Amino acid sequence: MIKRALSYFLWAATAIVLTIWSSTSSFAQDSAKGEKLFTQNCASCHNVGEQKLIGPGLKGVDTRHDEAWLIKWIKNPAGMVASGDEAAVKLYDQFKPTMMTAFGSMSDDDIKSILAYIKEKNAAPEPTTGPTGGGGGQAVAAAAGDQSSGFFSVVLVALLVVMILMLAALLGILGVLNRLSSVDPNSPEAEKIPFFARLKENAGKLGNSPAFRTGALLLFVLLAGKATLDGMYGIGIHQGYAPKQPIAFSHKLHAGEYKIDCNYCHTGVNKGKQANIPSANICMNCHNSVKASSPEIQKIYRAIEKDQPIEWIRVHNLPDLAYFNHSQHVNVGGLQCQQCHGEVQTMEVIEQRSTLTMGWCIDCHRKTNVNSKDNKYYDKLVELHASKGVKEMKVADIGGLECSKCHY
Repeated sequence: MIKRALSYFLWAATAIVLTIWSSTSSFAQDSAKGEKLFTQNCASCHNVGEQKLIGPGLKGVDTRHDEAWLIKWIKNPAGMVASGDEAAVKLYDQFKPTMMTAFGSMSDDDIKSILAYIKEKNAAPEPTTGPTGGGGGQAVAAAAGDQSSGFFSVVLVALLVVMILMLAALLGILGVLNRLSSVDPNSPEAEKIPFFARLKENAGKLGNSPAFRTGALLLFVLLAGKATLDGMYGIGIHQGYAPKQPIAFSHKLHAGEYKIDCNYCHTGVNKGKQANIPSANICMNCHNSVKASSPEIQKIYRAIEKDQPIEWIRVHNLPDLAYFNHSQHVNVGGLQCQQCHGEVQTMEVIEQRSTLTMGWCIDCHRKTNVNSKDNKYYDKLVELHASKGVKEMKVADIGGLECSKCHY
């Protein structure tokens, strides 16, 4: 009877967790998912409120057009205009020659989630302080959605831990009851059998328990699933990579102790995509007379004599599908080298300190303010944000989350 009760408890607890999981998933689909999709795909051209940006403000869009029309329009706006759809032609005439980007890869559920987010956002009361519109508010909202998703994940993990602990306690009670039932408490043998001997004797019974087997299988599946996901997310990440270079160059000595500017050696960082590996003649600007007899410096001399480049090993390497421009971040954005590469001036051997994943870059775009000081290119955008009460303009507000910015 006890074994049967344990089995019922285990399956009931599993059902509760699955119910909570499904309810949080449906919540994420309707609100948090729509919020993220809007921020990533729509925020650069549309305001969630009434204000026009590149395209119209989306407040009340569900009352201006029915849901089926909006789904068709978002997936293929050019096709609807070409077909002569009256509402599509009217909308195009209002904003031509700009044609809305087609999102054919979006599912109907994705679009419905975006529409639900827009409706919910406009139904909620406006905050009295902080960002109230535009991309800045959307970036904050996206962060809030991430926090809520993380909270639900913590709740689920906590529930699973509680289930396992309760199961272990009940199994312990089962073992005690089995031991008591297997030996007559009035017999003299009950006092002679040591505790660990009785425990060993009942271990086989515990292993044959359906509740124990089910619990052990569930725990194994959870641990194996987590290990698999961790391994998959780690593919292509080289954080901590610090290869031995052909010449023992110390950034700690040059950039740290002697305070040589990074731009002196990496000459392309302010004017091109690549930071450039310094050529041998840059090294010789100093080492013609400084420690010329050093064994490491002699390697530079030999490379020059043989007219062969020094085969430095690249440490920070992005995949070919990702576009990154150093001058855009350093010269225009005003970022310091340490923001991506870590405290280089303290490294004896250079290593990759950041993950350099897409999520890491997107998170930076959501948090980093646009460097608009003394840059007339951003004047109108800053004025527009200021008129809506947005104090800080993030990179995400100017298209920093658009796929085509980094993938081409």
